[in-house]
Amino acid sequence: MNTLSVSQLSTLRWDLESEVHAYAERGFNGIGLYRPKLDDYGLQRAIELLDEHSMSVTSLSWVGGFTGSDGRTFEDAVSDAISAVLQAVELRADTLIVLAGGKNNHIQTHLRRTLCQALSRLAAVASEHGIQLALEPIHPGCGDEWSFVNDLQSTLDIIERVDNPSLGLVMDTYHMGMDREAQRWLPDVARHIHLVQLGDGRHCPHGEMNRCLLGDGCVPLRELMERLQEHGYRGAWEVELIGEDVETIGYEQLLDHTKSYLDRTLAQLC
Repeated sequence: MNTLSVSQLSTLRWDLESEVHAYAERGFNGIGLYRPKLDDYGLQRAIELLDEHSMSVTSLSWVGGFTGSDGRTFEDAVSDAISAVLQAVELRADTLIVLAGGKNNHIQTHLRRTLCQALSRLAAVASEHGIQLALEPIHPGCGDEWSFVNDLQSTLDIIERVDNPSLGLVMDTYHMGMDREAQRWLPDVARHIHLVQLGDGRHCPHGEMNRCLLGDGCVPLRELMERLQEHGYRGAWEVELIGEDVETIGYEQLLDHTKSYLDRTLAQLC
């Protein structure tokens, strides 16, 4: 059975202890950890808290920025990513999410070469420790500053260039799910998907990310989940809900709605 998980970004104002209690109370057995919040709470305290509630870490996010778009040098970004791999080992995390970084005025060939160099080094460490890396393509309408990797085809190309089984991808339905071309690529990328993040939106991403409650938007979530299962995906369903359309909804209500939606949808898929 797929682990049902919630990303900490969905309940950004809560601390980890509040999140773990609320998630577990509603039947979620996984959490997507956000590194700044993890640092605030403390790694060892977090490990003890998660163990106490038998909650698995479906993802740790994020590392990357290898293009220098966030002001760090290449070596600083790689060093930080390697540190995160070691954190992921202690947390027994399923995946470590990777964002490529923005274009930063580089030409495309240089961007790909830089990213592949970083991923090759990172994948070697991840493979040694049994950690899965998941490169996340971000829709260009809301994430150019975070990633120059914007579609499944280019993500697959990078994965094949690096050629290390520890490297796969995140399939975020908010970023990829509204694009019929992306759906056409599912059979090709399915075996590389390490994590599926569930997000919905009322329109194509433009500007700041603006996700809505699952089922209230135009992402064909049930169809995507069904197709992913047909192609062998057995990993976690990790929910990520952020943006204006959900920020006025109380976190308790958001979690209740999400669990109810997933229960109904998964029952239909059985």
